[in-house]
Amino acid sequence: VGPNAFLSPTSCVATPVQGRGKGSNGRLGEPIGSGRLLTCGPRSGLAQLSQGAQRESEMAEAAAGSFLQPLCWLWVLLCAGSWSLISGQATDVIQVPENGSANLPCKAIAGQGTPSRQEWRFQGSGTTEFVYFQNELTDNYKNRAVFHVNELVLNSVTRKDSGQYTCQVVGTKGLAENVVDLIVQVPPSKPKAQVPSSVTIGNKAVLMCVETDGSPRPTFRWYKNDIVMPVDPLTNTLFKNSSYKLDSKTGVLMFEPATSFDAGDYACEADNGVGPSQKSEAVHLEPTEVNVGGIVAAVVLLLIVFGLAGFGIWFAYSRGFFSKRRDTGNKKVIYSQPSARSDVSKEKAGIPELFHRKASFPSFDVGHGGDVMG
Repeated sequence: VGPNAFLSPTSCVATPVQGRGKGSNGRLGEPIGSGRLLTCGPRSGLAQLSQGAQRESEMAEAAAGSFLQPLCWLWVLLCAGSWSLISGQATDVIQVPENGSANLPCKAIAGQGTPSRQEWRFQGSGTTEFVYFQNELTDNYKNRAVFHVNELVLNSVTRKDSGQYTCQVVGTKGLAENVVDLIVQVPPSKPKAQVPSSVTIGNKAVLMCVETDGSPRPTFRWYKNDIVMPVDPLTNTLFKNSSYKLDSKTGVLMFEPATSFDAGDYACEADNGVGPSQKSEAVHLEPTEVNVGGIVAAVVLLLIVFGLAGFGIWFAYSRGFFSKRRDTGNKKVIYSQPSARSDVSKEKAGIPELFHRKASFPSFDVGHGGDVMG
């Protein structure tokens, strides 16, 4: 059956037979070879493929799959290679004790021949700087680092040297780089348990374990009355009545809500596998209930105070204590002698001599206290 058979008005199906014969339903049967019969019919049979056509289709799909599978794997490898070229090789992690030496490998040099450019770069907490640049060590590393083509050696490392070191090479294969994470091991110092001084029952209480020297970052444990607290309180019958969350990575212990059962002495411990673990001093936590009676009494007392103050102001105002008064104590009263012109006018007016004041009146100055000044 050729490929053009599917385009003709009829379709033919080859089926195994025991002998010569005709097809059913008026179809013509023609024996072809030993034990196989070619049956042709209307094109309505196109909707159903024969077993032979199905086998041919499956074989074609298998051949196509066997051809495409290597191409897919080749595509994956090319993508992985491109990503490796962009992002660099896998990061190496090196841990050394403080004041020791660290050997940082430069794997990017592999297969690059004699590189035209090679650099080392350091990135720490808030710091980015070159270690090896323009074929020489920078000033901060000249006295404590040794450069080799395939590695960088740091002597007498401290906790400040912890960070990410990148070796970048330009050679026959183009640009390549690899990253090394250096962890300078420092044992933890004695932590401090930060416990709130007062907590109200029903509110949230947050306890923190603070430690700043350990490298790598330590993990934390909490103790209540010298008993280790499990991460999940439901796993221990001593703490199943408490509802707290403990984060061993951050050292945060949170009670939400705090209850009277949570009262006790709390201490925390820091451990990073370098040197002995360190435990803090115990701090007491005492959740208390809300004093409703005290709050009501304080509010009533405050209202009474405000009421008395308002009444006192009203009383003083009603009695005129806030009105302005004129001060006349400093004013002077001056009496002067009558003039001669007024006497003449009196004579012309017919006023008797008896009422004339020939003598002069002394002048008076009334000062403070009613004293008369002559």
